[in-house]
Amino acid sequence: MLKHPTLDQLNQLGLTGMAHAFADLESKGDAASLSHGVWLALLLDHEATWRNDKRLALRLRHAKLRHHAVPEDVDYRTARGLDRRLFDMLLKGDWIANHENCAVIGPTGVGKSWLACAIGHQACRDNHSVFYTRLPRLIDELSLAKGDGRIASRMKNLARVDLLILDDWGLEPLDGNARHHLLEILEDRYGRRSTMVTSQLPVARWHELINDPTYADAILDRLVHNAHRLEMSGESMRRLTPVAAA
Repeated sequence: MLKHPTLDQLNQLGLTGMAHAFADLESKGDAASLSHGVWLALLLDHEATWRNDKRLALRLRHAKLRHHAVPEDVDYRTARGLDRRLFDMLLKGDWIANHENCAVIGPTGVGKSWLACAIGHQACRDNHSVFYTRLPRLIDELSLAKGDGRIASRMKNLARVDLLILDDWGLEPLDGNARHHLLEILEDRYGRRSTMVTSQLPVARWHELINDPTYADAILDRLVHNAHRLEMSGESMRRLTPVAAA
């Protein structure tokens, strides 16, 4: 029968989505009732969907988002000062295309990390490359990379990602090593890519956190001056639900 060699050919050509659609239509007996144009359109639609899903899965795997957070699950009812209009604007992603930055600020437990991951997930859907990491962990990893000769490669990768999410900004003061790495990252990305940070500390306290006036001026100039600020307040959501609090 024709369907077997056709399926083999589709798979050999890498048209996996079309192969699945072809097999499904044949098994249900629907193919004979469709015009050639409709039949071909269905196969092409399945192939496009298959490829988009595969690309999205790959982008999400590389993003390493901390939470499986999607925009559709955002809680707008809990009183935490979430500016829905601003958040919806961030989800649309024009600021990423324009290489602008974003700061998500608020006390512990109001959902900063979760919301940042939701924005990251949407960015992946929109075909942007994304990478999530906690800032303290990144600094430790870069210190190790410097010791074993991988620092140049690692910094190059950080410079290329469309949206870099740095979670837990400000948990501890930055030492000289951390200041240097952070300035290098932001210098490479400024005006070329977008960076998002989450922090419990208000922006006014970031200067003292960096703990060096010269570095502080340079770092904040590259991070804050064109940054959208999503500022929240309220009690920890962990008291209400174990989900979406960070």
